Amino acid sequence: MSPLCEHESRPEALDALVAAPDHHTLLFENDAVRILDTRITPGSRTPVHTHRWPGALYVLSWSSFVRRDDRGEVTLDSRTVPALAKAPQALWTPPLVPHSLENVGRTDLRVISVELKHAPSVAPKRNAKK
Repeated sequence: MSPLCEHESRPEALDALVAAPDHHTLLFENDAVRILDTRITPGSRTPVHTHRWPGALYVLSWSSFVRRDDRGEVTLDSRTVPALAKAPQALWTPPLVPHSLENVGRTDLRVISVELKHAPSVAPKRNAKK
């Protein structure tokens, strides 16, 4: 497998660790993966940033949020998707285009993301809990 091409269209200056360092902490990185700890406190809004690689997200604590594109247009209001409002849970995400995220809830939104630098273009199949 070769590195994903998607990251090449996302400027380094908009990388989550560069553009929004107050909300993203690097836990680990090598040639294959990057692991981030994301924490957004109530009322906080991240600067516009990207996530260059697809990855698995593990939601440690939940709070409602609004995601906006780089023009400020709302692309997702989590309050309209009740299935998202649970923690802990694991999710898959593709690379994310420039966006900001505002915590509109009452608690911290905290997510551990494992970004895969070399990954298939299709999301892995979800394992059912037994």
